[in-house]
Amino acid sequence: MNMNSNRNGNINDSACGCRPSCSMDFGGRPLAIDIDRATKNNPNYRTALWTGEHLQVTLMCIPVGGEIGLEVHCDTDQFLRIECGRGLVMMGPCRQRLPYCKKVDSNCAVMVPAGTWHNLVNTGDTPLKVYSIYAPPHHPFGTVERTKEEAEHAEKS
Repeated sequence: MNMNSNRNGNINDSACGCRPSCSMDFGGRPLAIDIDRATKNNPNYRTALWTGEHLQVTLMCIPVGGEIGLEVHCDTDQFLRIECGRGLVMMGPCRQRLPYCKKVDSNCAVMVPAGTWHNLVNTGDTPLKVYSIYAPPHHPFGTVERTKEEAEHAEKS
């Protein structure tokens, strides 16, 4: 049996990735998980899987034709791992200049240094399944945003 506990110490025997509707942030406690399965089973635009003091792991599902949207994290380095799908990543020093463009697909990793403008666009015909690591954490503990619109609304609040 696979046993994990959440921040409150509650035991969860589903290992998160086994449940498609996972919405529990396991941060603050040790966790071993099948990240491929958890990422592929995530139906939400963004789900915080683990939020610690210095690091955060989120799962993302970007719909066909969708994108993360052009953004910059001034004090946060970011790691993106494509588990399923195809996309185009663009990065650069300012919003108007994104000279780094690369096609990405399953098993690609993308490193985004703090202060770098970036976007990831789904160019495939299936949802783009991604997990992201932020250091330090970027989203509030327990974040679950079903759609990009919901995420944008939360960012403004």
